[in-house]
Amino acid sequence: MIAEAPSRRIPPGIWVLGLVSMLMDISSEMIHSLLPLFMVTSLGASAFVVGLIEGLAEATALIVKIFSGALSDYLGQRKGLAVFGYALGALTKPLFAIASSTGLVLTARLLDRAGKGIRGAPRDALVADIAPAHLRGAAFGLRQSLDTVGAFLGPLLAVGLMLIWANDFRAVFWVAVIPGLMAVALLFFGLREPEHQLQIS
Repeated sequence: MIAEAPSRRIPPGIWVLGLVSMLMDISSEMIHSLLPLFMVTSLGASAFVVGLIEGLAEATALIVKIFSGALSDYLGQRKGLAVFGYALGALTKPLFAIASSTGLVLTARLLDRAGKGIRGAPRDALVADIAPAHLRGAAFGLRQSLDTVGAFLGPLLAVGLMLIWANDFRAVFWVAVIPGLMAVALLFFGLREPEHQLQIS
């Protein structure tokens, strides 16, 4: 009896995770690509304040990522933690649009990067859980490729809207809310977590 060859088809769940990453990156990069200029021209922030905010935000993401991986393993429910992280990031987007001070921008950036730190490890664990062993490299590559597409499209879309709307930062920030919410909805409704992950070892 001839053994059946393993499927070379990447599971639909990997595509869902990739599209979620793409949508959230479009949302985030639409804001982040304009944020330093917005803080300087609209909020009167200095270059030092801009650098301080960005440094604190990225440090927050790196620190939270350490704990989210351990929490993901302990709970055994990757999807719930990933949804929470993406939702936290999406819900910060309106704060940029209504910000009238650098203090609110700092709060939004810290929460946004905390969301990034929370979702990263469980999302990658989901990729490993969903993809067969012989397709894991391709699965991680696909998700990262779609993430990169989002990182490219976000600033491009932001610049285009700035040209159309005569440099209206806040209008662009409001538009950025849409792909962020789409990412959360797609992850929540479009991905089913592997059953074995629901068992805590």
